[in-house]
Amino acid sequence: MIRHLTQADYRAQPWANGRGETLELCRRDSTRGMLWRLSVAMVAEDGPFSRLDGIERVLTVIDGPGFDLVGDGMRLRADPMRPLAFAGEAALAAKGVSAPSRDFNLMVARGSVGATLTVGREGQAQAETVALFSPTGGLVTVNGGLIRLEPLDLVLTQGLAIFRAEAPLIAVTLEA
Repeated sequence: MIRHLTQADYRAQPWANGRGETLELCRRDSTRGMLWRLSVAMVAEDGPFSRLDGIERVLTVIDGPGFDLVGDGMRLRADPMRPLAFAGEAALAAKGVSAPSRDFNLMVARGSVGATLTVGREGQAQAETVALFSPTGGLVTVNGGLIRLEPLDLVLTQGLAIFRAEAPLIAVTLEA
């Protein structure tokens, strides 16, 4: 089963710290709360990131120059199309924001979900849920079927996903 999600399927959510908004692409919850979430957000100015205790985060800049994440004795660089992993409880702030940067976010509840995130034009992934996110749109073949994606579209499948795309995709595997 392949599911194609577009911007019409997403919902806007306020950031936990109230300083911005995220576009929630999809998520899975348990009786104890969020297991995982995929979202897109805009970082337009220097400022604190929301603290999310018990959450592992992977941020990938998909548009814009990127920025630094600074705090808790760390200085991390968020560069375009380079996944950056960090703990949700880290007290980090965006610094050096010279222009707005849009980022794709993978968030998983620590110890509950196995997750991987890779960037590429083709590959093979296998998991309970495989998500293929297109920052720029274009044609993609998933398990032999051709799909035309618009910017920010998401393809969800279960089990094995063999894919090839015109432009780089963000491939996420999620295993509860």
